[in-house]
Amino acid sequence: MRTLAEWLTLQEAVHPKSIDLELTRVAAVARALGIEAPEFPVITVAGTNGKGSVVAHLEALFGALGASTGMFTSPHLLKYNERIRLKGREAADSELIAAFERIEAARGATTLTFFEYNTLAALVIFADRAVDVALLEVGLGGRLDATNLVAADVAVLVSVGFDHSDWLGGTLDLIGAEKAGIFRAGRPAVLGTPEMPASVCAAIESLGARAVIAERDFSWRLRGESWDYEGLELALRALPPSALAGSIQYRNAATALAAVEALARDAGSRAAVRRLAARLAPLEERAVRGALRAVRLPGRFQVVPGEVEWILDIAHNPPAAEVLSRQLRERAMPGAEGGERARARTFAVIGVLADKDAGGIAAALAGLIDHWILCTLPGARGSSAGQLAERLGRPRGEIQLADSVTAGCELARAAARPGDRVVVCGSVHTVGPALEWLRIY
Repeated sequence: MRTLAEWLTLQEAVHPKSIDLELTRVAAVARALGIEAPEFPVITVAGTNGKGSVVAHLEALFGALGASTGMFTSPHLLKYNERIRLKGREAADSELIAAFERIEAARGATTLTFFEYNTLAALVIFADRAVDVALLEVGLGGRLDATNLVAADVAVLVSVGFDHSDWLGGTLDLIGAEKAGIFRAGRPAVLGTPEMPASVCAAIESLGARAVIAERDFSWRLRGESWDYEGLELALRALPPSALAGSIQYRNAATALAAVEALARDAGSRAAVRRLAARLAPLEERAVRGALRAVRLPGRFQVVPGEVEWILDIAHNPPAAEVLSRQLRERAMPGAEGGERARARTFAVIGVLADKDAGGIAAALAGLIDHWILCTLPGARGSSAGQLAERLGRPRGEIQLADSVTAGCELARAAARPGDRVVVCGSVHTVGPALEWLRIY
């Protein structure tokens, strides 16, 4: 019997391509497993940035409302089990291994990518556990992503920006069209911003999906330390801020609330969806407040306080780096008042994969970083610290090179003084090792 680690190693070698955007193979295996049309309701979330945070808010909301959740996200920070969660808890090794054994028996000669194995395992486990609702985070794009082999009862598109252009196209219209592929005829399509490419609106119209659009059908308004939500039918006042830090989380929380409302209001004909919708109406304000306080998602503007404050954010493309920049500007430096605060410095421990726009990320953070520590990331898509230095150009501030993220964290710890802050960013492959190092440190 293979261990989980052995299964994961096998899955990385089964298919000749690490990314292969088409649904024929994975759909065939799903049919063999009997999971291509799951009974449980499905909410699928896509977006260049913000989709992980919206899924986390959905998990917290449904959990607070008494529904059992199955959540599938990617990639993971520290261990594979993070990708599949049941009622807020990571799937056990034994559950994952059992799912992989069934997939292996069902696939025959059909090859699968690592992510396709991931997706099928999540659906198998969710069916076995008879979850009340499945929350699926799209891996790449939407139309041809493995998560799209099942029809979403509610589809959420959080944002559209430039990323994965080699796969999705070089314009926002092309990228938007790919992401809009998760929409379904007659079902709610929730948009986290009104600023969407024309292709997204065209897809909604051509499909006959039911648009639920931020700032038109739902909105949020900040009121000092609290905020208001105005939804499809729900109006909530003086809500607590999300436990996830940063002003962008008001949008993500509101978008998740709108998705729950859309499901409750527009259940359609599927019996399982109608049962869940009946349990959700009316949405309890106390549950919403509890969910906002309980939501957790490591690596998204995650603050580790101390004499030197550490902030970890997986921002891996220019739009995400712009959000990170705004959050850093909004957050006061941890140093002392007056002159000492003025001398407080911000260090960046940064590693960026070779296929990402490192220069765009650095440009978004320009003017905020006093000291750059560039880290080597290993692997086929990795980049050495020296290569990263060339891609960054000449950002303002001192630059050091580190042969690993751990070494970069050590350099930052040695150089930072009380009142300084260290920002770890650029990739999940940077934040994950840094979190591990911080636990040891």
